[in-house]
Amino acid sequence: MGMYRIKFDAGTLLLSTHRLIWRDQKNHECCMAIPLSQIVFIEEQAAGIGKRRLFVEQSSTKISFSFQAFEDLSKLMIKAKEMVELSRSIANKIKEKQGDVTEDEERGGIMSLTEVYCLVNRARGMELLSPEDLVNACKMLEALKLPLRLRVFDSGVMVIELQSHKEEEMVASALETVSEKGSLTSEEFAKLVGMSVLLAKERLLLAEKMGHLCRDDSVEGLRFYPNLFMTQS
Repeated sequence: MGMYRIKFDAGTLLLSTHRLIWRDQKNHECCMAIPLSQIVFIEEQAAGIGKRRLFVEQSSTKISFSFQAFEDLSKLMIKAKEMVELSRSIANKIKEKQGDVTEDEERGGIMSLTEVYCLVNRARGMELLSPEDLVNACKMLEALKLPLRLRVFDSGVMVIELQSHKEEEMVASALETVSEKGSLTSEEFAKLVGMSVLLAKERLLLAEKMGHLCRDDSVEGLRFYPNLFMTQS
């Protein structure tokens, strides 16, 4: 198949349990994934003198990728096709609720990446998806104009949410629930709205960040109250 050269000169190489993944440092939508079963040799030489080459054996042909002079973007997109298909597969599996997923597993338009990982792998059966592949595929959801998108909270928690999911409505709902009860912990809020404690806490923290809630952080734990300066001003 000859030598393939791709166009970018600054990227990050990630090793997962199933694939070797290269991602451009500036444009995260550009990536290349290679099954580990095809990799036979990796070599790195001194910067400024040598070139990093990855030798891949496919059938009887060796393909050499040069990470220094990426010249053909179209060839890069061919290599990224597998990740694109994976992103669409994740969106479809969540949407169609395959793998005996019941209605009580709905999460109000938002799910943690851990929940998504379990859901997708349950649907895939024996062909399990690695955590690294899941994260890289989810980063492409919005660019592919799929109905889902990846969101990272300030705490670092990663979730998948519907494109139609509106932050203002989520915060307003949290404020209404806390106001009705007077005050709530993350655990209490999670039980009331039917979501994981992790997501419940992130929702309350977001409402606090926007000024609608305030907190009491004591030895008994973190408790949220309506911000009376906002509601009674």
